[in-house]
Amino acid sequence: MAAPIDQVRISSLAGTDDFSRVFLDPHQLTQTDLSGVRLLGCRVDTVRQLYRGSVPAELLEQIGGAVGLIADYFGIKWHVGRVGRDSGYQFKLQNNDLGLVVLLKNHNVKAHDVGPHLKFEASPHLIASHSPQALQQLMDGLAGEILTDCQPNQCAVHLALDFQGWNPPADLMARMHCRARAQREFTGVERIEFDERAAVYGRGKSFLFGSAGGVQLALYNKTDQARAIDKLDYWQSVWRGLDNPLDPDCEQNYDPKVPVWRLELRYHHSVVDQFAQGSVNIQTGELIDTRTYSEISAHLDGLWRYGLTAFKLLSRPGVYDAFWTLLREDVTVMVPVESLSDEVEYKRYYKTSSGFTGKNVELFMGNFVSLLARERVGAKKAFDRLQEWECWPVIRDHFADKGMTERDVYKWLKDKLAERTVRWGRAV
Repeated sequence: MAAPIDQVRISSLAGTDDFSRVFLDPHQLTQTDLSGVRLLGCRVDTVRQLYRGSVPAELLEQIGGAVGLIADYFGIKWHVGRVGRDSGYQFKLQNNDLGLVVLLKNHNVKAHDVGPHLKFEASPHLIASHSPQALQQLMDGLAGEILTDCQPNQCAVHLALDFQGWNPPADLMARMHCRARAQREFTGVERIEFDERAAVYGRGKSFLFGSAGGVQLALYNKTDQARAIDKLDYWQSVWRGLDNPLDPDCEQNYDPKVPVWRLELRYHHSVVDQFAQGSVNIQTGELIDTRTYSEISAHLDGLWRYGLTAFKLLSRPGVYDAFWTLLREDVTVMVPVESLSDEVEYKRYYKTSSGFTGKNVELFMGNFVSLLARERVGAKKAFDRLQEWECWPVIRDHFADKGMTERDVYKWLKDKLAERTVRWGRAV
């Protein structure tokens, strides 16, 4: 299928203009005027940096004994808590004033074994107050004090654009085209997850495309969400502090009377790793081979543009919506580093699921069904957990090679579980 084409940006003199906010559909000759759109900045909203290493037994014992208390570690005061097994970790150190959460001790690896035992989650205000290099130094320094044999183990990033003057159309779900299998629409009062914190808000709509283990696109009313978690004052100060980069003559960019919408692209660390192993510098022929936030920060413009081609908002079949073209062509991510996006061809490297790996998938799924039957776990719960696992993309791709969709995989799992239970009973 051919890639969609962009609408043409035209000037008042009936010619083309790369900076115009007026778009012309070249075939239907209809115009779209986006001069009223106000861009309030595209920022890194979330950074999740992962590390490998082993956890010293003494440190683990100290943290385990301080659960529920405020404790001082590495020169910083933390609230110490346990986290659910679904997070993949056992303990959480949190300092909201600093804007940092530490997740420690992988549930699936022994503490004294080298493994993915550590993850940092940096808040928007911590990210905004540090350059990528300074934030990386902060996280690397703490990681070195926490783990033995510590090594960076990739990062995840969320890129967020705030804007006014454009509202999602009523037929957004129908006009958004993507490979993502998961698409959700929230209308009225719904619960949306933001970095382990649930915000309940309504009035208007929120949309989510894609899965948490891949690339997600979220579109939601940021004014309502910020008000719901009591962060509206903070975000209003951020929005007021930025002039419109596309209209330097505009005296007032942010209008407090108009809702702010946010478009957010969320890149799971496994996807960032695919870019690191598949993206090549055009001049040198070398892979970008990034492992840290400071290394990927020079490539965020490339990830932004990739996201707006992976998710395609069309005005009609084969033609991008004018708003989508504006965001892809004019928006840059606000980080104080020189962008390398024009020097790199961004591609994702996919590990093959054939051969030996394919056989492993088949063996795993057979044993998985047996364990489910033994533990009396239903197909829906089992499938949900399977999709949350880091190895799910390999399993999904293995079945996709056989022409099976995710729905087919669920049906296969349900049928195999029913068959195993009927033929062999629960004690298998």
